[in-house]
Amino acid sequence: MRLRVEFTTEPFDLDEAPEHAVVAREVIETAELDAVDVGPFGNTAEGRADAVLSAVDALLRRSLTAGATRVSLQINVVGEDDR
Repeated sequence: MRLRVEFTTEPFDLDEAPEHAVVAREVIETAELDAVDVGPFGNTAEGRADAVLSAVDALLRRSLTAGATRVSLQINVVGEDDR
């Protein structure tokens, strides 16, 4: 099974990426995921279910520790045709 995760961390800072956002992006970029897309207002990544779920666990733990006050995320099951 493949999953796609979309997430944002808050609070936002339009002048400079806050530490929690940097940490969240590092987690996703270093995980064994495919199709990683990071942006200023949202991030997406896709991969095997176990890899996505492990990355989400690390993302939540590390970004909250780094000062996030809210993490919004959505996980979807994707088929090979959805890529």
